[in-house]
Amino acid sequence: MTALYVMPNFADPAVWISLVTLCFLEIVLGIDNIIFISIVAGKLPESMQRKARNIGLLLAMVFRVLLLLSINWIISLKEPVFTIPDLGALTDAPTALSWKDLILIAGGIFLIVKSTLEIHHKLVDKEEAEKKGPKAGNSLPAVLGQIILVDMVFSFDSILTAVGLVENVIIMIIAVIISIAVMMLFAGPVTRVINKQPTLQMLALSFLVVIGVVLVAGGFHQEVAKSIIYSCLAFSLGVEMLNIKLRGRQKNIKLNTGTAPVEDNKEGVK
Repeated sequence: MTALYVMPNFADPAVWISLVTLCFLEIVLGIDNIIFISIVAGKLPESMQRKARNIGLLLAMVFRVLLLLSINWIISLKEPVFTIPDLGALTDAPTALSWKDLILIAGGIFLIVKSTLEIHHKLVDKEEAEKKGPKAGNSLPAVLGQIILVDMVFSFDSILTAVGLVENVIIMIIAVIISIAVMMLFAGPVTRVINKQPTLQMLALSFLVVIGVVLVAGGFHQEVAKSIIYSCLAFSLGVEMLNIKLRGRQKNIKLNTGTAPVEDNKEGVK
């Protein structure tokens, strides 16, 4: 295991290929993390959103680096701790669960519940939400607490995937730092786009529900190809971008032809 911590030879092209591949993988696997952070941070006042995003991503980086430095412990989490009997439709045989499986199951359930509650919150009438007043869960500490919980789950999943691809911990740490820097760079634009388009918010939350289901399934050793999940997300996102462009064009046509909604005309009179 000591070879894991040896400084890699950066003169070797294979080292750079491994680093680039792992950076790309970490960024792709971090998409769901960015989406969750963007949605949760979007509930804060605009002046605090950037701070919450950056703190959340920095905590994710620190947590992943600490996990990499404890790689022996991480690998030991794959050892079974108990076995559940055959559940019929859910499992084909008795399933041995490890601490890693339990973490994925708990994190997936949290992600499903949280995303479902957020969808419900989006569907509640705005006036009714205003009557109830601001929620205590919208404070910075509460938002950071939710981000930390999800970061822990995504970090375990990301690190365990990285261990299967690269054998050198230093390369993994460099890839984590680069990927988090890229995520911090694009988290702001992603948040602005998601907050501007309500339909994108619903799409993002639905995607997080699917990711939660995939995590729970992974915890029960029912593997789902993530490439399929991300391909479906990319297709849905492409269709939604076309819908947004179409709605914008229709709105411009109505404004140019004088057939804008009554509310817009009243505002123009004022």
